[in-house]
Amino acid sequence: MAEHEKLVIVATHGPEDPERATIPFVMGCAALASDVAVVMGFQADGVRLVHQGEAETIQAPEFPPLVKLLNDFRELGGSLLVCAPCVKSRGFAESLVPGAEIVAAARFVAEVTSATNALVY
Repeated sequence: MAEHEKLVIVATHGPEDPERATIPFVMGCAALASDVAVVMGFQADGVRLVHQGEAETIQAPEFPPLVKLLNDFRELGGSLLVCAPCVKSRGFAESLVPGAEIVAAARFVAEVTSATNALVY
C-alpha cells in the first residue's frame, strides 16, 4: 500500500443515474489496484447501491456492470460504510450486501478527516 494513502469516496446517487452510481466504484477499484486504501461511503440514494440485488440492475454505457465493480471492490479490500438514517428510512437495513457496515455521521467524519483525499459523487 502506498504509505498512508487513503481515499474516501462518498456515493450519493442511486440507480436513477447509472453513470454517477458506477463511477465511484471505478475510481475505488483503480485506487485499490494502485495500493491506496479506500473507504466508500453511501449516503442519500447512494445507499441503494449496496442493497442486495440492486447492483445487478445497474449498467452504465461503456462501463462494466455495477455488480462486477462491487464484487471487485470488495475482493480488493475496500470498505463499505452506509449512512444509518439513510438506509433505515428506506427500510432495508437488514438486506445489505455482505461487508457493508451501517454507521453514524461521526464515523464518516473520522474517515474523511483521516483520509489523504476525498471524492463525492
